[in-house]
Amino acid sequence: MMVHEQTDDAAGPAWITRLASPVKTAATGPLAGLRFAAKDNIDVAGVPTTAACPAFARTAMAHASVVQRLLDAGAELLGKTNLDQFACGLNGTRSPYGAVPNSFDARYVSGGSSSGSAYVVAKGEADFALGTDTAGSGRVPAGLNNIVGIKPSRGLLSARGVVPAAQSVDCVSIFARTVDVAARVLQAAMGFDAGDPYSRSLALATQPLPASFRFGVPSVLRFFGDVQAQQAFVRSIEQMCALGGTPVEIDYAPLAEAAALLYDSALVAERYAAVREFFDAHEAEVIEPVRGILAQGRGYSAADFVDARVKLQALAQRAVALWDGIDVLLVPTAPTHYTIEAMQADPVALNRNLGEYTNFVNLLDYAAISVPASIREDGLPFGITLIGRAGSDFQLAELGQRFHHATGLPLGATGEPMPAPQPLPIVAPAPTVRVVLVGAHLSGMPLNGQLIERGARLLRATHTAPQYRLYALPGTVPPKPGLLRVPSGEGAAIAVEVWEMPLAHYGSFVALIPAPLGIGSLTLADGSSAQGFLCEALAVQGAEDITHHGGWRAYIASRTAQTA
Repeated sequence: MMVHEQTDDAAGPAWITRLASPVKTAATGPLAGLRFAAKDNIDVAGVPTTAACPAFARTAMAHASVVQRLLDAGAELLGKTNLDQFACGLNGTRSPYGAVPNSFDARYVSGGSSSGSAYVVAKGEADFALGTDTAGSGRVPAGLNNIVGIKPSRGLLSARGVVPAAQSVDCVSIFARTVDVAARVLQAAMGFDAGDPYSRSLALATQPLPASFRFGVPSVLRFFGDVQAQQAFVRSIEQMCALGGTPVEIDYAPLAEAAALLYDSALVAERYAAVREFFDAHEAEVIEPVRGILAQGRGYSAADFVDARVKLQALAQRAVALWDGIDVLLVPTAPTHYTIEAMQADPVALNRNLGEYTNFVNLLDYAAISVPASIREDGLPFGITLIGRAGSDFQLAELGQRFHHATGLPLGATGEPMPAPQPLPIVAPAPTVRVVLVGAHLSGMPLNGQLIERGARLLRATHTAPQYRLYALPGTVPPKPGLLRVPSGEGAAIAVEVWEMPLAHYGSFVALIPAPLGIGSLTLADGSSAQGFLCEALAVQGAEDITHHGGWRAYIASRTAQTA
């Protein structure tokens, strides 16, 4: 038994159909205590799967593979959520059960096709929800409702027990209010499933992006006249720079051309093939414009389909080159936001606009995560999407979490404050090495940029143990000191800084150090040891002993004062 639910701000009859009794099969597990909902094209045993088409409804005999995995991990299933019929749409209005409203303003679309799943998460009615994503259905609703949407790499989550839309590119997606919850769900749900012909085992990136990373931004951006969305994206670029990113303009043409193939080529035949038997017998039971989209697939030959696949592969080859210059791609999740009234008046063109930056992702085998970026002046949410190559799912999540928490936004439409960030599963911190700096590499000094550009960060200012003497080396440009270890009782404590550098960049840094300087083990005031700058003993003969200044910065300050 299921119960339809609506609240006062509903634009239609339902966004969730609740089970009379929530399903819970495990009392413990990594997701224990979390409640979830599933999009109504995903099977739940003993419950009708409608795909938002009453004539299609059939009672599932077993849970979809992904639902079973989540139940086994301790999560509790609350019910099924409304969607654009047969997951065909990006706006949330294409359902005989009613248009799902935006969680911030009921006059506006929720985004689709996973509209109900996004709504219940944004409103706090579920901790997370399952959607599906073929052309952006797991991202657009996230961006329009101030929540997180993970679109996993193709085949990472099993689609067995999911009504297909375009089976070769379909993905089960995850909505949550924070990245860490979404990532935990992804970890619990993923795994190879021989019962899904498109399931696969992937080598996943387990290291975060470097502290200094490059993010691609399309050379041509369209916002369809929405100035507030355009301004919000500019601010998002600035925020990404503040996290250590460098924007790189990329040629968006091959991505846009690939996106166009989804509906404007024989590839649309896959949508028809997904429900062909039902559609041929019950075409009149399918609502427009979904009916027209599916019927379009009948008009193509097998040769047309092959031609479209070859063209897609050629575009994928062109797109490979863009990854040579970037680590991640940044795009608006949706370029604008429409009212339900406007969408229903022009359902095809406006829906297409919502997919401006989403349609190519599954076709080209990329992973993606949509995270909240800001609340616009009109009170509507704006989100950004981070896109990476297949297998970069948790790497994207790590950067997405940093971006999301830097916004300080409330959670979804609940008004609840952002919690502290949590460690993400699978992603391990990149190995680092501590480097003790004594001279021209200190913060604010001429060579400090060599550390910054390698993603190093200052840990603390401290002193060496009292076992060193400091000399001003003659003829060095820029001026540099030499630190020399001496016998006990003959040295002093010298001011230093301890920095942390990614191990991957340490070799290139050491290669820049000129003789007579070198790297050795230094003893710090607290008795610990770390790699740091030392000098050959012969090089300090005749050099000025500046130990009494206590450090290089104080020595430079004294020289500046003398010059003045």
